[in-house]
Amino acid sequence: MKIDKKGQITVELLLLISFALISTVILANVTMDSNELNIAMASARNGAYEGTFSNDFAIYPKDSYDNYSKDPKKQSLLREKNIKIVKISQTVKGKDNFNRTRIQLKIYASSPDIKTKEEKESAGDRINYNVRRSITNSFETENITNKLFNPAFSNKYSFTTANVVWV
Repeated sequence: MKIDKKGQITVELLLLISFALISTVILANVTMDSNELNIAMASARNGAYEGTFSNDFAIYPKDSYDNYSKDPKKQSLLREKNIKIVKISQTVKGKDNFNRTRIQLKIYASSPDIKTKEEKESAGDRINYNVRRSITNSFETENITNKLFNPAFSNKYSFTTANVVWV
């Protein structure tokens, strides 16, 4: 009895090619999701450093400068400071109303120059604002959020920020 082996190679080859194709599609999808999150986190770091830079050199918009100069508890913010970003953590908070994954970012910072609660809140708000703005600029989603960029959107994620933790 003679066994015909011609059809066997074709079936094995088709199975191998289909397995490789399915694996590639799945891997590409996972990689794209990870890439989007990596871009968002890099933007968050960039925004945090931009926020600390503007706080470090006491660069403020006119209305903020006027408010700080009138408030004795915040007048020290008008002087140069040294702020260091320690780390940025992320926590998944489920899905939002638009079926995007909600992620809350928490920035940890330190500064020997910022001591009072009011100073920490003001500097932290500025850092958080710059984090959210940087994310929306990276994904060009400024038109679907409010003027404080809260929440900040990417294609599959929505980002909010918790109060800055001063360590």
